[in-house]
Amino acid sequence: MKVILSMLLPTLSLARFSEVWDRQTEIEHGIVERGSYELGSAPHEYMDSSDLPDNYNWGDIDGVNYLTKSLNQHIPQYCGSCWAHGSVSALGDRIKIARKAKGVDINLSVQHILNCGGVGSCYGGSVIGPYQWIHSISKSTGSGISYDTQNSYLACSSDSKEGLCGHGDWSCSDMNVARTCSTFTSMGGKCVGLSSYPNATVAEYGEISGADAMQKEIYKRGPIACGIDAAPIEDYTGGIATDEGSSVDHVISVVGWGTDADTNTKYWIVRNSWGEYWGEQGYIRVAFGALHIEDSCAWATVDSFTAPEMNNQVPCYEDGSNCQ
Repeated sequence: MKVILSMLLPTLSLARFSEVWDRQTEIEHGIVERGSYELGSAPHEYMDSSDLPDNYNWGDIDGVNYLTKSLNQHIPQYCGSCWAHGSVSALGDRIKIARKAKGVDINLSVQHILNCGGVGSCYGGSVIGPYQWIHSISKSTGSGISYDTQNSYLACSSDSKEGLCGHGDWSCSDMNVARTCSTFTSMGGKCVGLSSYPNATVAEYGEISGADAMQKEIYKRGPIACGIDAAPIEDYTGGIATDEGSSVDHVISVVGWGTDADTNTKYWIVRNSWGEYWGEQGYIRVAFGALHIEDSCAWATVDSFTAPEMNNQVPCYEDGSNCQ
């Protein structure tokens, strides 16, 4: 086992901007509610702390992996959309948990949130905002967040001019919710928006803070999205990060926790959205109480999702003409 320390290379880097909105900015964007669930029904409200195990990792429950793939928010160009990635990854995990890790993984569309959510952009967003937005459209339209197979991540928002972003339309149109393209334009082809598309909805959502509440929520229902101080971990290459940190400026998903066998130090198992080239294959272990990871977290429960076993797909033609 590695010695407990933050294994960070001593390099100079550009000043990091915060990708997490403060409370005032959230209010200005309509993020007022801090949750929508029946009080007393959340694990942190009823579960006994003595029931928590010393180690719990949704990536290895009796040899079964319930986690979806790692993501990279920074390609095809830089985009500060960690707030969307952290929440989408955790919700995708919870769908996989609901499916008992059977079938092909369902991966949700981060780009859909960037195009339509109004709770953030490539210049930052809200920890709880994505869940509030998905919950809202779930209740108002009956449809939720699109799958990434019909709305791939392009690392763009309407306010970004990075790379290809300044040359595209990132408004919340049908085309920017779910789309397909029939063939080459030289052969008469075109791209169309789909009115029926695979999607996932949210039943309830809320926020928590503190190690005990986080463990109970993760243990009972699955990974959660949390804020973290990313400045000390930009050059992380392995080990357990112990830096105290200064403030929350980034969002990740927490998928479990462990206990170091040699020192009895407890740590969070964290999936970042910087690609698998970073850290421990895209993950980092963070000591309990470090990097402000326990300050602000959000969770959501799955309501419905499109899947073969649910027999709820609306089959569309290749060109999407019957689903417009």
